[in-house]
Amino acid sequence: MTLPRSVRAGYGSGSVATGAFGTVPGLMLLPYLTDTLGVAALTAGAIVLLPKAWDVILNPVAGRISDRTVDPRGPRRPWLLRGGIGLAVGFALLFAAPALPLAAEAAWVLVVFLATATAYAFFQVPYVAMPAELTDDYDERTHLMTWRVAILALAILVAGGTAPLIRDAIGGRDGYRAMGLAMALLMLVGVLSAYAGTRRAPIGAVAPGAGGLRDQLRVVAETRDFRLLLTAFVVQALAFGAMLAGVDYLATWVLDGGATILFVCFVAPALVFTPAWTRAGVRLGKKQGYVLATLLVVLGAVLLIGARSLPTWSVYVATALVGIGYAGAQVFPMAMLPDVAAADAARTGESRVGVFTGIWTAGETLGLAIGPGLFALMLALGGYVSSSGDDVTQPSSALTAIVLGFSLVPAALALLSLVWLRGYARPPRPRGP
Repeated sequence: MTLPRSVRAGYGSGSVATGAFGTVPGLMLLPYLTDTLGVAALTAGAIVLLPKAWDVILNPVAGRISDRTVDPRGPRRPWLLRGGIGLAVGFALLFAAPALPLAAEAAWVLVVFLATATAYAFFQVPYVAMPAELTDDYDERTHLMTWRVAILALAILVAGGTAPLIRDAIGGRDGYRAMGLAMALLMLVGVLSAYAGTRRAPIGAVAPGAGGLRDQLRVVAETRDFRLLLTAFVVQALAFGAMLAGVDYLATWVLDGGATILFVCFVAPALVFTPAWTRAGVRLGKKQGYVLATLLVVLGAVLLIGARSLPTWSVYVATALVGIGYAGAQVFPMAMLPDVAAADAARTGESRVGVFTGIWTAGETLGLAIGPGLFALMLALGGYVSSSGDDVTQPSSALTAIVLGFSLVPAALALLSLVWLRGYARPPRPRGP
C-alpha cells in the first residue's frame, strides 16, 4: 500500500522530537556536567547512563502497553501526545538546575533526566512501532523511512548545530537554560506535528499477541533475524554515542573551537545522501547497503585517529565521511525492523510490533547512553580535568583520550557490528491483502 505524501511527512515530523532528544543530551549534557557544574568525569558518565539504563527496562513495557491500548485514535497516537508533552516539559527543566551544592545539582540532573527519559519512552516506542502497521508494502516502508531519516537528519542538524550557538551566545548557566527551553519548544513542535499529521493514517488490524510480557519477550528473543539486527544496531549506537559525546571536547581542546562546524560535518551529509542510500537499498538490498554504510563509518573514524596532527580541514572531511555512512546506518536498520516485525505477524497472525519496537528502542537507548559513558571513561583514564567554568589546562594524555574516544573506539565498534549483521537474512516479502 502506497501512503499519501501527507502521511509520510506527518509521520516523519515526529523525528524532530526524537532527533532533538537523541542528539542534544548526548552532545551537551556531559560537557554541562564536567565543565559547568564541575562534576567528575566518571560521575558525569554515570548520570548520563543511568536514566537511559532505566529506559532499557521501561521501553518493552511501553511497547506492550501501546499494543494493548484501545482508543478511537488508534493504539499509538494517544501516546505520541501524552509522552511527547512530558518530554518537552522535562527537557526544559533538565538544564535549569538552581544554584545548589554540587551534589544537589548533580542529583537534580539525574532525577529530571530520569523523568524526561521516562516520558520519551512512551513517545518513542509507539512512534517507532507505527510503520509496521501503516503499510504492508516492503518497499513502501523504505520510502517511509526515507522521510523519517531525512527529517531526522534535519532535526539533528538544527538541534545539534544551534544548541551550542545558543549556549555560547548567552554564556554560562543562563546559556544552558536558554538552550534547554529552545530545544524543548522544538521537540514540542515535532510532537504536535506527528500527532496531527498521522490522524488520517491507516492502522493495521492485526490482533495483539497472547500471553504476558515475559512470554512476548521470550518469543521475540527467539526471532533470530531480529536478534542479529538488534545487536548490530546497538553496537553501532555505542559508536555513534561516543562520537556525539566527543564533539564538544574535540572541538574545544584539539581544534581550538568549531563545535558547530564539526557537528554539521557529521550530520549534514545525511541530508544529501539519504535519498542515495534509499536508491542503493533498492539496487543492492537493505542488508548490503547497511554493510556498505558501516564500512564508510569505519573508514572515516580510522582517519580521525590522527586528528591531533592533521590539518583542521581534513578532520572535517573525515567526519563528513563518517556522516555519509551514518545516514545509511540509520536508513537501513529502521527499514529492516518493520520487515522483521511484519514477517513475524504474517507467520503467527499476532502483532508483537510494540514489543519488538520496545526492545529495539531500549537497545538503541542503551547504546546511545553507554557511548557517552564509554567516552567519559576514556576521559577519566586520560586524566581529564573537570571544572566549574574556570580556565584549566588539559594534560597531553587527556587530549589523546579525547581523540581516541572520538575515533578508534567508534571505528572498532562499527567494525565489530558486522559480525552480527553478516548473519542477518532478509525476511520474505509479505503478500498483500
